[in-house]
Amino acid sequence: MCSRSVLLLLCFTLPHILCTFNNSSSDPSDLRSCAWQGADAGAASAECDARLSKADPSKPNQAGTQDSKHIVNSQWSHSDVLGRLIVRFQSYKAAEDHKADLAAALAQAGGAWKWIDRHNAASLYPTDFALLEVADAVLDSIKSLLSSWPGVKDVHPEQQVRRSLTWDTDSTIQAKAQDQAASDTEWVQKRPGRFLTRPSFPESSTNVSGDVHHPWADAGLSKDTQRRLLLSQNSVTARFEAQKLWDEGYGGAKVKVGVFDTGIRADHPHVKNIRERTNWTHEPTLEDGLGHGTFVAGVIGGSDGGCPGFAPDVELYTFRVFTNDQVSYTSWFLDAFNYAIATGMNVVNLSIGGPDYLDQPFVEKVWEITSNGILMVSAIGNDGPLYGTLNNPADQNDVIGVGGVDYADQIASFSSRGMSTWELPIGYGRAKPDVVAYGRDVLGSRIQGGCRSLSGTSVASPVVAGAVCLLASVVPVANRWEVLNPASMKQALVEGSVPIPGIPMYEQGQGKLNLINSMNILKTYQPRASVVPKSLDFTDCPFMWPFCTQPVYANALPLIFNATVLNAMALTGRFEEAPIFTSTNGPGQQLSVQFEYSSVLWPWSGFLALFIRVLPEAAALDDVATGEVSFTIVSPPAPGSTAVRRSSVTLPVTVRIIPTPPRAKRVLWDQFHSMRYPPAYIPRDSLDVRNDILDWHGDHPHTNFHTMYDALRAAGYFLEILGSPFTCFDARQYGALLMVDSEEEYYPEEISKLKSDVEKEGLGLIVFGEWYNVDTMIKMKFFDDNTRSWWTPVTGGANIPALNELLAPLGIAFGDAILEGQVPLDPDKPYYASGANIVRFPAGGHLHSWQLADKATEGLSRSVGNLGGAGSIHAVLGLTTAEAGRVAVYGDSNCLDSSHQRSSCYNLLIKLIQYAAEVMCLLPAIARYLLDTP
Repeated sequence: MCSRSVLLLLCFTLPHILCTFNNSSSDPSDLRSCAWQGADAGAASAECDARLSKADPSKPNQAGTQDSKHIVNSQWSHSDVLGRLIVRFQSYKAAEDHKADLAAALAQAGGAWKWIDRHNAASLYPTDFALLEVADAVLDSIKSLLSSWPGVKDVHPEQQVRRSLTWDTDSTIQAKAQDQAASDTEWVQKRPGRFLTRPSFPESSTNVSGDVHHPWADAGLSKDTQRRLLLSQNSVTARFEAQKLWDEGYGGAKVKVGVFDTGIRADHPHVKNIRERTNWTHEPTLEDGLGHGTFVAGVIGGSDGGCPGFAPDVELYTFRVFTNDQVSYTSWFLDAFNYAIATGMNVVNLSIGGPDYLDQPFVEKVWEITSNGILMVSAIGNDGPLYGTLNNPADQNDVIGVGGVDYADQIASFSSRGMSTWELPIGYGRAKPDVVAYGRDVLGSRIQGGCRSLSGTSVASPVVAGAVCLLASVVPVANRWEVLNPASMKQALVEGSVPIPGIPMYEQGQGKLNLINSMNILKTYQPRASVVPKSLDFTDCPFMWPFCTQPVYANALPLIFNATVLNAMALTGRFEEAPIFTSTNGPGQQLSVQFEYSSVLWPWSGFLALFIRVLPEAAALDDVATGEVSFTIVSPPAPGSTAVRRSSVTLPVTVRIIPTPPRAKRVLWDQFHSMRYPPAYIPRDSLDVRNDILDWHGDHPHTNFHTMYDALRAAGYFLEILGSPFTCFDARQYGALLMVDSEEEYYPEEISKLKSDVEKEGLGLIVFGEWYNVDTMIKMKFFDDNTRSWWTPVTGGANIPALNELLAPLGIAFGDAILEGQVPLDPDKPYYASGANIVRFPAGGHLHSWQLADKATEGLSRSVGNLGGAGSIHAVLGLTTAEAGRVAVYGDSNCLDSSHQRSSCYNLLIKLIQYAAEVMCLLPAIARYLLDTP
């Protein structure tokens, strides 16, 4: 066990060291254990540093209900194509050269594999991948041979991407287990890992709002006159004042934009500059049979007076990557991306996305796209109003991520919210989206002409992509693409955007797009570095929620903020020296600010993590502290120059300091033992949620538990977030440790320390469990789209075996029932949704039982809410003392989780904290609360 001094040191060093944790290349459990195991804690910490120094510097910021009738509730799904592999190479070569290399690598495999020729526009250019057909019987041996070949980077299965309107079980998946009885398996299909954003375009004419006809459209008026007449209408271009740019002669001329979608007809009357249409599918057509590609192209570059686009002079290139059956393949996207690079696209729009930021072939190809100076615009996702639902690639620093607002300047309910979850559970997420734009009832082009209105972030994305094309034409052609790159355009957008009053940053990013402001920035722009956000006023509510709702104080875990550094000087850059914090008033001198930051800024960006603490001597201070962070970014010399490029950046910081709250008001949230998808199959906590079975929203007080966080703050509690093991906090500082929906294991040292903290130090312990039933987990298996194998959940809603091991010294254990029903606790009357029962509890404790149905015995095929009978009496709430401490356990966390919540139990939580943490709140108080309920 660490000594107390070393323990506290690790408490403060571990979070910001692991702020740079690389999800794709390291094992988090390996890093966690090395932080504290072993006899020599100092050596262990050094070992952690050594492992983490190998992290990929190219990773971005590793710090830490649809309500529109025009939104189709469709889903993107993935499935592997049996016997097909994508082989990625270390370098680009002609396809024939790669083929020869593979023939040598697989010589001993004989005829068990076949090279698949890809007949598309990219075949004329060098490529960095191959598509192979491999016999299933030798699949593993082929993978092994390929992985050991020097020129091969990695091997992935070919994936099929399909959009479907329903969540029916895929018959091809069922066919894979014909030898398994249907009664043994509850067929489920995971929510897609890639291309998850629900598209906003309708399936048929019955779902659209119809043509929008204007009386002047057929009057023979010029396009200019039509546009001016339209200014009084609900045109998205009018609302963003695009006319002012058009009047100055800007229209997107000599800007090449790629629309990755469903294609467009060659002679579409709304889009005059269709330069090239390419087809990447197996269908022998370039036409748009669905209408989404046409709509997106019209919003970007349409010239019709009824539904004008932003950049009517733009050079439009369509990449038809989806069939009329709504199917695509990974290899189609990779080829299309390569072609976009080879043919010099300037801007690309992707109105699609998904939560799997560990999808290497796709994510790394996006990095390659932006590394070549291409501006990528992507939809942030249609998974709102839930927090922690950002979609990839829009959540990447090098991509312009776009959220949606309505015409009343309110965040559209469907628009996904931040923060990013790449960095959890150890670090803290980034602020996304970057900007928001109109995404509800936007007018765009129909397949054959005429206009219609659609809604969704896949509509807001081409709004911004069109604005980007228009803004690009502001910069003179002679040096346009020397000045413009993913960083400089993002700077113009976020610095020109206008924050919407009353909306948090994690919903609106840096604000609503403002074309005029961004145009003025670009007119005088010189490449430089900057930081997003441009200032950190942690007293500005609600924009800086959650930070503005909880001041800082002495002896607390640090406030962590993960800022984004943009470097428009060059593709790569670095911090010349470590950032410096300088106080600008007296209270600011009582702040300690530490940093972690990208060793290399690539592509075009990096992260800057701030760790803000109050010095111990300021434990009684009540004031506002100010200061500024300053740093300099350096980049290699420009072509033809020998001078290193430098840009200095200043970041103002304002934070309120308050006297350290009493111990009884301080609650510690265990984030360290939380897991979510990706990379593992972590199922949803409520089994009644059938259309989104993966737990991917972060399980953080500032994502899907944000309403719980607000309730605790409103009740006067201060919530600190623990991103390190239990051995790394001082229990004497906190009234209670709050553990909700934990999925990780616990080390023996953690179990021992927690028992001591409760019994000797008087720490209150509050545990909200979840279901765990092995038979049910087996029934939730599915055929995984990445590993070509059956996946069974690594845990249930929570890791009950691990929790039981942790709680065993206190005489407490959960069972494997899956309970459902109403719990009669006033005033919440929470719904018990797939929770566990309590099967062991100390004598003398207070155990509360209610009549609930057990889904584990009834099976999972019931419809939601159909309990199938009165149920039995089950114990689900327990309260007990353990020497100096108190413990409260409840078997379900759905009532605290904003994602798919049936009803809340915040009042119950507050009562439990009062019982467990507050010195004067004795057992009779909570007992009276419980006895007053039926």
